[in-house]
Amino acid sequence: MNGDERRGDGRAAHVGGLAFAVDLPDLGAAREAVGAIGDAVDMLKVGLELFVEAGPDAVRLGELTDRPVFLDLKLHDIPETVDRAVARACALGARLLTVHASGGGAMLERAASRATREGTGLSIVAVTVLTSLDDVDLSGMGVDGGVEPHVLRLARLAWSAGVRAFVSSPREVVRLRGELGPSALLVTPGIRPSVAASPGEDQKRVATASQAVRDGADWLVVGRPIRDARDRRAAAEAIRVEIAKARAEQGRATA
Repeated sequence: MNGDERRGDGRAAHVGGLAFAVDLPDLGAAREAVGAIGDAVDMLKVGLELFVEAGPDAVRLGELTDRPVFLDLKLHDIPETVDRAVARACALGARLLTVHASGGGAMLERAASRATREGTGLSIVAVTVLTSLDDVDLSGMGVDGGVEPHVLRLARLAWSAGVRAFVSSPREVVRLRGELGPSALLVTPGIRPSVAASPGEDQKRVATASQAVRDGADWLVVGRPIRDARDRRAAAEAIRVEIAKARAEQGRATA
């Protein structure tokens, strides 16, 4: 499936690639980082911290490098409220918008339907289980059976509601790809260089870029390894090279 086909039914901005998580405290710092990285990434992800600080101006960061913006707000509210929020995200020009799959079928259906009706190319992305959670955390929340079965349950729920894009950790990509097939768009955070996790790491289900690509991820979301690098552009380019190499090897293996 090529990028035009995915745009045609509103599933994604384009095929996939490297998304930089602009997890910075204010618009000035964000602009500096985005300007330094330039076109070394394929998409910018704006999360809660920056959006709460800067609002719609944060979404306009994409104009600095002509890159689409992934608005990662993880909406989880009553269907009417989420419906209206989706409309506003469409008006801002965002290309991806996250909602929690645990918000339920009615909420998911309203979100997906509103995005389609607005016709701006926005895709709703269902968040399954946060990468900061593991089996023990879920058990403490009353969810038995472990992370992977719960990810699959939530993904099936979202799929039945009309959602075709999903966030999950690298650990669940293989199962999701097998469960949902090639038309699903898989967004994978928790991407790290091939070194040990940093002391402040709070994501528990992580993987390298090459492994995530081999497992079937489309968009790879990278934050700290680029944000905290001495040379942000070089760090982004290195990950992009790793992604391209993994995809080339994957293509040869299936040829």
